[in-house]
Amino acid sequence: MTIFKLMSTIKARTGFMLLLSALFITACGGNSASSGVIEPTPPPIIENTNFNEFSFLKVNNPDLINDVYLDINDNSVTGRITVNVDVDNLIATFTHNGTKVNVNDVMQASSTTGNDFTDVVTYTVETTDGAQKNYQVDLTKFTGLPIVYLSTDNNVLIDSKDDYVAASVSLDGGRYTESMQSTTMKIRGRGNSTWFTHPKKPFQMKFGDKTEFLGMPADKKWLFLAEYSDKTMLRNKIALEMGYISQLDWTPQSTFAEVFINDEYNGTYNITQKVEESSNRVDLGDTGYLLEIDQLERVNADDVFFYTNKFLINIKEPSVDLGSTEYLYIEDLINDFENVLYSNEFKDPVSGYAKFIDIDSFIDWYLISEITKNVDSQFFSSIYLNVMPGEKIKMGPLWDFDLSFGNVDYADSQFAEGFWILYHPWYSRLFEDPEFVNKVNERFEYFKTNQQYILDKIDQQADALKWAQQENDDKWGTIGTYVWPNPVVLDSYDEEVAHLKSWYTKRMNWLDTALESLQ
Repeated sequence: MTIFKLMSTIKARTGFMLLLSALFITACGGNSASSGVIEPTPPPIIENTNFNEFSFLKVNNPDLINDVYLDINDNSVTGRITVNVDVDNLIATFTHNGTKVNVNDVMQASSTTGNDFTDVVTYTVETTDGAQKNYQVDLTKFTGLPIVYLSTDNNVLIDSKDDYVAASVSLDGGRYTESMQSTTMKIRGRGNSTWFTHPKKPFQMKFGDKTEFLGMPADKKWLFLAEYSDKTMLRNKIALEMGYISQLDWTPQSTFAEVFINDEYNGTYNITQKVEESSNRVDLGDTGYLLEIDQLERVNADDVFFYTNKFLINIKEPSVDLGSTEYLYIEDLINDFENVLYSNEFKDPVSGYAKFIDIDSFIDWYLISEITKNVDSQFFSSIYLNVMPGEKIKMGPLWDFDLSFGNVDYADSQFAEGFWILYHPWYSRLFEDPEFVNKVNERFEYFKTNQQYILDKIDQQADALKWAQQENDDKWGTIGTYVWPNPVVLDSYDEEVAHLKSWYTKRMNWLDTALESLQ
């Protein structure tokens, strides 16, 4: 071996040993200052405006029953608290990559700062260089609907349709309507089959003075519809939506809300205005009449009514005495109309039925009732008329459509095909006039044009009830079981809504051809 090769070998072995020594020192913590070896500089932190996690932890929010973690999607942060607790001072826990987080220019500290999450709250993540991003924190409380609290004096039961019980009501309006402090009122049961047949009861609430409720115009009486037979809870609501776009003078407003009775959850209710005389409802002035085609077994002992050849007519308002001038006026008017309707001259535009009735209201009431194929609207109940002296008889308002859109198993109104309201005695005669038939067809085109509008309303209302229907079903257990008089039993709320939409679409398609064939 030459001297040069020997030196090269020694240098290589020496370098290898030095490398092993350095590695040994590093592994033994030789990077400390005492070792004389400099620790590597960590990579710089890269700032950005990302929210990484957002939650409400029970440790910071004692009213919660569990930790609630929200979903972050781009600039939306969404979640739901499944229990009915206050959300006006919740403390959020979050992580982010910025330098600070603000809400309305107030610095936020994770797990420390509280905010009111009744409405959507905007969180802003900022970085040192001034970049920022807004996040909309949208927290759903319970089901997202307003919450009504009914409290009866001494917690007595609401177990009578006839006798009111003293009570109070308060309202957590959430983000959609003003809240209400505890206000005295009285409450009783209401309804016929809905009261006697089902465990979830409907109610009538009465304030001492006219009071705005759930954003609806002030009045004394308010109805709580249980919607027990209608598992979508939408049929009444959607029929009223048709009324809003019709030529009827007035259609009741309604709002869904969660209802607690004496601190116990009682389900989701459709809370509505009552069909009654009022400046904010059926405006009859000082001389008008609200009438209902009714049945003898349904009238109350103090009701005043009369008969035509076809119907029992109940004078709902005002209160009149049997045989009084007011009573005789309305009795004569309705009977005169009916007599002319069945006369040989009934088609005459001057002396026939057109002399007595507001044809536009008769057609719109007919079409909405026929489109929905409401079982009771053929002749049985909740068929309202209103009359102002010196004016023509008008049909309406709309009422009681929970057994519509095929939701009945004891009548042909179950099926999307076939006429139903056409066989109402007055309408069957009206349809013998070709001019009336032509007007019905012309007006049906309007409702056909608005078919997608109604389908969209079904989707919107069903989405608004996506949490409510779950809570309501947890309480009452109707989904997937037979409830009188359902023609079908489906396994989910979504299937119930899909069935409603399918039935309505088939109905509109059938009517489009069937009405035209009557011309």
